[in-house]
Amino acid sequence: MTEPTPSPQRHKLTFMQTVASVLASFFGVQSRKNRERDFTDGNPLAFIAVGLGATALFVLTMWLVVKLVLHFAGA
Repeated sequence: MTEPTPSPQRHKLTFMQTVASVLASFFGVQSRKNRERDFTDGNPLAFIAVGLGATALFVLTMWLVVKLVLHFAGA
């Protein structure tokens, strides 16, 4: 009788690993190893929440930069 091979133990991603993966995806530089880790161990809702938060932060930053440039340009 053959014994079943143990499946690799899944590790839950930390918040910082999720943030790093989302930021890497913004720039398109995600490594194959991390992408596979994200799909096997990651929580889709965590990626969606961090992605929406990062997008909102980016849009807010751009809005503030434009407001600041227009203010100093005298417009």
